[in-house]
Amino acid sequence: MGKIKVTIWNEFVHERDDNPVGEYIRNIYPDGIHEFLKEKLQADDLEIRAVSLNMPDQGLPDEVLNDTDVLMWWGHCAHHLVDDELVARIRFRVLHGMGLIVMHSGHYSKVFRTMMGTACRLRWREVGEKERLWVVDPTHPITQGVPETFTLPHSEMYGERFDIPEDGKILFMSWFEGGNVFRSGVLFQRDYGKIFYFSPGHETYPIYHDENILKVLGNAIRFVNPACGVLPDRITPTPQSHEPITTENPLIEVKTACLHQQKK
Repeated sequence: MGKIKVTIWNEFVHERDDNPVGEYIRNIYPDGIHEFLKEKLQADDLEIRAVSLNMPDQGLPDEVLNDTDVLMWWGHCAHHLVDDELVARIRFRVLHGMGLIVMHSGHYSKVFRTMMGTACRLRWREVGEKERLWVVDPTHPITQGVPETFTLPHSEMYGERFDIPEDGKILFMSWFEGGNVFRSGVLFQRDYGKIFYFSPGHETYPIYHDENILKVLGNAIRFVNPACGVLPDRITPTPQSHEPITTENPLIEVKTACLHQQKK
């Protein structure tokens, strides 16, 4: 099999801010979160590109999106700037098999909310408190090689209630120093596409420097990767049956007569 083609999308706004916070973030991620993750996640079985909102076609022209097996999405303050047409194209690709990994405040992106069909709201607090993550399912491929529990010394608190659909499989739970808890790693299936949401990753803390966080993301890439490549569109009408149908249905004659009438 060929390499998994990964595209890391980042709105790339905070890292370019001309203020003390922007300068602070650049000390953690000098070339942006997307470029940092591209460097740290490199592996022999991965082919990774890093793109951002400020690039032509918002970083995802057809030739890039259609050549992506797994799309990683990081957004925070520029959700409203993402074109609805791009969101529709991403949705189409996911439903046809492209894997999607949504990180941190990407929970409120147009992409994630479109795929979930909910508001995806949550509680939050930004005081740099400790976060302890717990593995909920130690048998799942995404949790392999990750300790049962580990801590991040400083994190933005995300807390319940998290407005996501009930069909998500919880892989990680987080407890925060202030007492809140959160479903911090949740896996979804939408048609042929797998979607993994993973919350740790605030821009002002070096969370993506943590080896456990990088391990989770690397595992997630390989899990949501479509096993057989992105699948072609399905043809759903099936006029010819595989078995003979002998049941009489008088409505069929009525429908057939209507069709003949419409053709006249």
